[in-house]
Amino acid sequence: MLQVESLTCGYDSKFFLRDINLDVRPKEFLGIIGPNGSGKTTLLRAMTRILKPKNGRIIFEGKDIWQMRYKELATRIAVVPQGSESGIIPAEEFVLLGRTPYYKKFQLVETKSDLEIARRCMSLTGTIGLKDCLLSEISGGERQLVHIARALAQEPKLLLLDEPTAHLDITHQVGILDLIRRLNKEFGLTVIMILHDLNLACEYCDRLILLNKGRIYKEGPPEEVMDYRTIEEVYKTVVVIKNNPISSKPHIFIYSKR
Repeated sequence: MLQVESLTCGYDSKFFLRDINLDVRPKEFLGIIGPNGSGKTTLLRAMTRILKPKNGRIIFEGKDIWQMRYKELATRIAVVPQGSESGIIPAEEFVLLGRTPYYKKFQLVETKSDLEIARRCMSLTGTIGLKDCLLSEISGGERQLVHIARALAQEPKLLLLDEPTAHLDITHQVGILDLIRRLNKEFGLTVIMILHDLNLACEYCDRLILLNKGRIYKEGPPEEVMDYRTIEEVYKTVVVIKNNPISSKPHIFIYSKR
């Protein structure tokens, strides 16, 4: 579905990502992990045309994304950015913004079909009861679900998420990741997600890409990437890795020197 070929990109004269090669398969749940400053968000910005490559290219379903029209790209790829906007706008109106790429020329308001799709996405994310609430009036976890509903209203084939569980309690973390996994498994949505929590990444992702200093350090299933030598080398922290007794997925324990 998505190919990243020899990608080098960054900001101004500083090119942080170098020689990134990556294939994403349809219906895959891919996690991007790595220390702060390793290039995770930079890679997502390149995938959505916020950053233009210095070298290389990104191909989506056979097309270079820089040769696609914005509206075409927006009906295929949706993004849930880092941090959730909390403006003075009702949740339903915010979700309806996801229908904008489908507006016809001179169309100023949503159609009945747009409203039905938006409400279906809100029902799917459990936010339909919040449709008349202002974003500024609801909790961070609820707001994040509304952001996901807006992304789903674009009816994308690929969903990109930048730390969707940041600053949320464990209940909302699990709820959001369970929802994303359901979208992936039941609805066939391809997912690329940045996560800082390595244990959550192991539990939910089919495959992991470990970035370090702007390059892919290691990739593969969680069982292959989560080797204690690899984690200690990249994160400069002593860890112990054991399998989760329920899921059998790798679980990282931090070793505190006292």
